[in-house]
Amino acid sequence: MPVATVPLTHILTVTPRSRLVRIDIQGVCFEFQPGQAVMVGEHGQPEQRPYSIASSPEQTTETGLLDLLIAVEDNGGLGAHLGSAVPGMFVDIEGPLGSFTLPPLESHSRVLLVAGGTGIAPLRSMIDHMLRRPPTPRISLLYSARRGDEFAFIDELQRHADAERLELHQTVTRDQGASWSGQRGRIGRSHFETVVHEPTDTICFVCGPEPLVNESVSTLKALGVPESQIRTEQWAR
Repeated sequence: MPVATVPLTHILTVTPRSRLVRIDIQGVCFEFQPGQAVMVGEHGQPEQRPYSIASSPEQTTETGLLDLLIAVEDNGGLGAHLGSAVPGMFVDIEGPLGSFTLPPLESHSRVLLVAGGTGIAPLRSMIDHMLRRPPTPRISLLYSARRGDEFAFIDELQRHADAERLELHQTVTRDQGASWSGQRGRIGRSHFETVVHEPTDTICFVCGPEPLVNESVSTLKALGVPESQIRTEQWAR
C-alpha cells in the first residue's frame, strides 16, 4: 500500500473520551470505500495504528480532509504513535485497508448499523455515503456508549433522524445519572427486536468491542438475519 506524508490539521473534542483528528490529503491520490481504515503514525516513527475512516469519500473530496475518530488514552494523549499530536505536525498514512465495506445495496431494502463506542466511525462514513445516493435504503442505527455524553457525531445523526432519513436508537451502559432519559443497558435482544423489521431483507454492519460484536451476531442470527448478510469489524476501544 502506498504511504503518504501529510499534515494533521485539526484535533477536535467530540466526546470526553474521543477526538476527531482531521488530516489534510489535498494533492494526495487517496481513494477509499465507506467503512475502510487507514494506518497512521507520526512522520518518521516506526509505530502505526489502524483507524476506521469516519468521513465518507464524498465528504473527503469536498473538504480535502480525512476524518479519524480516536479514543483518548488514560494519560490524556492519543498514543505514542502520534507523539505530541498537535495541529501542523506531519503524519504518515498508509492504506486504505479492510473489507468492512458496503456491497451493492440494490437487493436489500434495509440496512442495520450497530455501533459501540468509537465503532461509530466507519458507520458514519457509510451513512453519509448512502444518504447521498438515491434510492436510499431504510437505515437503522443502534448505537451504544458508556455514558450519555459519549455519543460521537450525535448532533449530525440526530439531524438525519429528525429528517426521517435514519432510525436512531441509543443506549448507555454505565450512566446512572438523571440527565440521561434514554435506554440503558448493553445491547441485547430487546434492542434488536426494536430495529430488526424484515430480517431476510436486511444487511447488517456491526462495529465495536469484541463482546458487542459477538453478541450482536448471535442475536441477529437468532432473529432470522442470514449470516451472509452480517458484516463485522472489531476494535479494541
